[in-house]
Amino acid sequence: MSRIFLSARWEHLIMANYAVDTESLKPYLPAGVELDEFHGKTYLSLVGFMFRNIRLFGVPIPFFGSFEEINLRFYVKRQTPEGLRRGVVFINETVPYRPVAWLANKLYKEHYTAVPTKHLIKDQAETLSVQYAWKRHKRWHRLSVEAEHRSRHMEPGSAEEFIFEHYFGYTRISETATEEYRVQHPRWNIRPVLKYALDCDFADMYGPAFGFLNKQQPDSVMLAEGSPVQVLWKRNRI
Repeated sequence: MSRIFLSARWEHLIMANYAVDTESLKPYLPAGVELDEFHGKTYLSLVGFMFRNIRLFGVPIPFFGSFEEINLRFYVKRQTPEGLRRGVVFINETVPYRPVAWLANKLYKEHYTAVPTKHLIKDQAETLSVQYAWKRHKRWHRLSVEAEHRSRHMEPGSAEEFIFEHYFGYTRISETATEEYRVQHPRWNIRPVLKYALDCDFADMYGPAFGFLNKQQPDSVMLAEGSPVQVLWKRNRI
C-alpha cells in the first residue's frame, strides 16, 4: 500500500473554466502526457478552494492547518497498461504561507507562490456565497460565486465530471522527465451556480502568455462541496 504523504479537507472548490487554444498550453505540457479534451475543447481552469485540517504523514500541522489556495491548471491524460489515467498540470499554485510554498517547490519542483489571501463564506437559508481573494502588486484579485444551497450528484459524461474527476497530478521535471502522483477522494457533489464574479489580471498573476484571458469570459463556473483528500507519497517518473 502506498504511504499517504498529505491528508486534508478540500472544501468549496470554485472552478472558472476557459476553453483555450491548444497552442497556448503546449509549452507547459510535461513529457509523456497529452492534452485532454471535452467535446473537442481544451480547458484551463482558475480554481479557488479551502485547504483545511492538514496532516503530513498523519501528523497535524496546526499553524498551517487551514488556508486558501488559488491555482491555474489544465487537463491531461496518459495511456498506461492499467488503462487511461486522467490528471492535471498546474501552471501555478498560490497560498498565503512562504514555508508551504518553499516546501512544495523544494520537494516536488512544483510552481507555488506565496501572497496574502483571504476568503468569505456565507451559508444562508437558500444560497451559499463563496469568495476567494489574493493580493499581488498591491492589488486584490477575486473569484466568487453565489450557488444554490442544495447539492446534487454529477451526471456521468457531464462537463462537471470532466473538470472534477481527475485523480493524477503531473509535474514537469525536465524536457524529458515527468513525475506522476495520485490524489484520492470520493466523487464530489456540486452546487448549481446562480451567478459569479471574477476580477483577475491573468497577465500579472501568471505572465503575459495568459493575458488573453483578461478579455475572455469563462465557458462555465462550477462549485463543488469537496471532501477529505489524500495525496500519496509515491511519485513515478515517466
